[in-house]
Amino acid sequence: MRWINIKPSRGAQFALMLVPFVLLIVAYAFGSAARLSENANDKLLPTLSGFVQAIERMAFIADQRTGEYPLWSDTWASLIRLFAGLGISTATALLTGMLIGMLPYLRALLAPFIAVVSMVPPLALLPILFIVMGLGETSKIALIVIGVAPTMIRDLALKALELPREQVVKAETLGGSSWQIALRVVLPQIVPRLIICLKLQLGPAWLFLIAAEAISSESGLGYRIFLVRRYLAMDVIFPYVVWITLLAVMTNYVLDRIRVAAFPWSELEKQG
Repeated sequence: MRWINIKPSRGAQFALMLVPFVLLIVAYAFGSAARLSENANDKLLPTLSGFVQAIERMAFIADQRTGEYPLWSDTWASLIRLFAGLGISTATALLTGMLIGMLPYLRALLAPFIAVVSMVPPLALLPILFIVMGLGETSKIALIVIGVAPTMIRDLALKALELPREQVVKAETLGGSSWQIALRVVLPQIVPRLIICLKLQLGPAWLFLIAAEAISSESGLGYRIFLVRRYLAMDVIFPYVVWITLLAVMTNYVLDRIRVAAFPWSELEKQG
């Protein structure tokens, strides 16, 4: 029996999945205990109970000045910006990527430009966006769009180009127009890839959002993290980072379920 042929059972998969997380928590608990034993006022590695108190303070106690619950108001502000940016990026990538993949003239016109734009570091454009668009929501959403849309366009264009040429020829033989081929042949096959591409861009999108909120914002998860860092409030920063990660994981899971439910054949193709 070769190791490459041995597969874990469902229970073993679940247990193996938990092992790194448990080890991380245990390592943190030991590290925190060691630092606090030397200095009881150490703020770098708070205790796990300190995290619970911070979460309770941020999530369930209203701010006396604004009357809002900081964690939920920050989450709402960040998610609006994130989903607005990803929504615009997804629509742009679907339309542009499909057209570049299908139309040779448009491919010759736009593909090199998109390739160059995708190489521009988006964070370097942030000062320009603030100058041109101001410090409001538009510049933050634009940063997400500029950061993720070019990569998504290139990926979808490549997927459209990879479709078997026989399918297009067969559709043409049956009298299909370019519009019908786009809707009936190309679109159904690149939408699952669009969802996968969107999942892969969740991490960069969060990165751009946090960076924009850290520099200029009065609400949002990134704003809060960089606000409390002045006071070395690690008991707030760590839970916020974990919360952002959980939001990304939940979004990733929902997108995956949508893909499997809407395009079950894409899951079979993936397994194959």
